[in-house]
Amino acid sequence: MRFLTKRLDELTVVDRIPDDREKVFFGAYVTLADDAGEEVTYQIVGPDEFDVKEGKLSMDSPLARQLLGKRLDDEIVLRLPEGTKRYDLVEIDYRGY
Repeated sequence: MRFLTKRLDELTVVDRIPDDREKVFFGAYVTLADDAGEEVTYQIVGPDEFDVKEGKLSMDSPLARQLLGKRLDDEIVLRLPEGTKRYDLVEIDYRGY
């Protein structure tokens, strides 16, 4: 209970679509395409909500940190232990607001 009570003081409710809808902000659904053309969609959520299997990516994850502030058609390069992975940002959506 103490942990949750402290977390409530730090939370910010996002209840509207940002003015610039072509830029990635918290809550955005982003679709990425890799070099093979395979697409994946994630929603950027808070650290307490993430579930990669459901497409919910924590804003604190390395990929989300690179996505925040990016625009359509920007390139994202993620460094992984097995090498680098390159994505193109092909869609930003703010559904549900």
